[in-house]
Amino acid sequence: MTAGSRFGLIPSVLIGAVASARSMTPMAALAAAHALGRRLPGRLFLLHRPLFTLGALAMGPGELLGDKMKSAPDRTVFLGLLARVMSAGIAGAALAPRGRAPQGAAAAILTAVPLAYLTLAARKRAMRQIGQTRSGLIEDLVVAAAGLAIVATQSRR
Repeated sequence: MTAGSRFGLIPSVLIGAVASARSMTPMAALAAAHALGRRLPGRLFLLHRPLFTLGALAMGPGELLGDKMKSAPDRTVFLGLLARVMSAGIAGAALAPRGRAPQGAAAAILTAVPLAYLTLAARKRAMRQIGQTRSGLIEDLVVAAAGLAIVATQSRR
C-alpha cells in the first residue's frame, strides 16, 4: 500500500490549506521535491520543464518577501484567489493517489479558497497584536514548513 492510497485525498486538502495562506508555496515545494529527484503520486508535466521548476523555486521565496510590504494586497483579492486556485489545483492533483488527480485538485481548491478568508482574518488579528513583519514571518515559517512536510511525506525516490 502506498502512502497516497493510505491517506487518500488528505494531502491534497492539506496542500490546499497551505495555498490559502501562501499561493506559491505549494508550487515551490513541488519544484523542490522534483529538483531533489523525488517522485510524486501524481504526474506534474510542468516540472519536466527546467524553466518552470526554476520559476516555482524563485516565486516561493519571492512571495514570502513581497508579503512583508505594506502595499501587498490581501490574499482574497481576485488575482490572489486565482493564484490560490491554480496553485492548489495543480499541487492537489500532484499529491492525489494515481487516477484521482481531478478529485485531488478539487479538494485542494475547495480548501484553499474559503480558508484564504480565515487565514487572512487570523493574520490581520496577529498584525494588530505583533505587527506586520513579525506576524508574516511566523506565518511564513509555519506555512513553508507545512508545505515542505506535506510534499516530503508524499514523495519518494
